[in-house]
Amino acid sequence: MTSDIKEIVVPIDFTATSECALDYAIDFAKQVGARLTLVHAYELPVYGFPDGALVASSEVAGRILESAQAGLLAAIERRKDCGVEIRSVLRDGPPADEVAAVAKQVHADMVILGTHGRKGLRRAIMGSVAEEVIRACECPVLAIHDPGPPKK
Repeated sequence: MTSDIKEIVVPIDFTATSECALDYAIDFAKQVGARLTLVHAYELPVYGFPDGALVASSEVAGRILESAQAGLLAAIERRKDCGVEIRSVLRDGPPADEVAAVAKQVHADMVILGTHGRKGLRRAIMGSVAEEVIRACECPVLAIHDPGPPKK
């Protein structure tokens, strides 16, 4: 089964949790001879009001785009000697939808992502992008839990 895995998509949001999932994906990709497509998706802020909406200015949008590109490049640069081919894709849109679209576009055999594993009120307020990705993707999804702070 693992010999059939040649393309792995790894969503990244630049948190420690997604960085941990990326490192896991690299180790896994080495074992099976796969390459990685690193995906960062962002949504431009839009604030709705009864009389209309406030959309991010082109200056703010440009800064968000530049920051996201720099984050992707930095994540790849830190792993340049890992022995695995890593490509990157930057998308503007709902993260779960964009990850699923990229996975389909590159014919991903698997998605490996980080999850915070929130429960209760925190999950209700923050939502779960990981859960949305699992529901949206047609290929298997492996969720790597946030390791949390070191245990004493």
